[in-house]
Amino acid sequence: MSAPAPSVTWHDVEHGAYDADLPLWRELADAEGGPVLDLGAGTGRVAVDLAAHGHEVVALDRDAGLLAALADRDPGVTTVAADVRDFDLGATFPLLLAPMQLVQIIGGPEARAAMLERVHAHLEPGGTFAAALADPRQAAAGEHTEPPLPDMLERDGWVFSSLPVSIEERHGRMVVTRRRLSVSPAGELDEQEAEIAFELVSADELEQEARAVRLVPAERRHVAETPDHIGSAVVVCRR
Repeated sequence: MSAPAPSVTWHDVEHGAYDADLPLWRELADAEGGPVLDLGAGTGRVAVDLAAHGHEVVALDRDAGLLAALADRDPGVTTVAADVRDFDLGATFPLLLAPMQLVQIIGGPEARAAMLERVHAHLEPGGTFAAALADPRQAAAGEHTEPPLPDMLERDGWVFSSLPVSIEERHGRMVVTRRRLSVSPAGELDEQEAEIAFELVSADELEQEARAVRLVPAERRHVAETPDHIGSAVVVCRR
């Protein structure tokens, strides 16, 4: 039996179980109405949840494989394969979301500026944009001495495990190294390492960048930390 698509698998392993932010996205969607544009939607962690709560959702991601998995999980969610830095849907939305630190992994200030321009172009007048930010240094500086537990998933007889083994600062970015293990139904083990780099962006910096594209910072919200995840600041802007 072959392994599931790696991009889908590891996205689900490392992100699929996180739900601490979902109440905030539901609250914003309830307040603004639909449709909602979910940027960097992946396999649908946020989009599928919002759809299950009655919201019309358009899910955008540049990885068509992740979107195919999303469509299998909820055919009612509209999927669009596009890059957040240059998409053009020919439509506007009352609410755009950038969950899970999307703005920190797309390539630095110029990439964020390009994305924010696209956000402004796709927001209805008075519409809301909300983006999550986290500081991985909080995890590196944590007081806990016990080793972290791995993120795990069992699927079709395969067992997958992803464990963060190091966090270090490099050239203004925090780089998280994860050890990924997969065990086939026959017991064959595969091990690899993956690095995920996060730009160190403060809420003040993101708000300043938003003002440059005529988005107006409105408030900041907070997603509390959990035993397995650091907390997030959520910058909320309006057009």
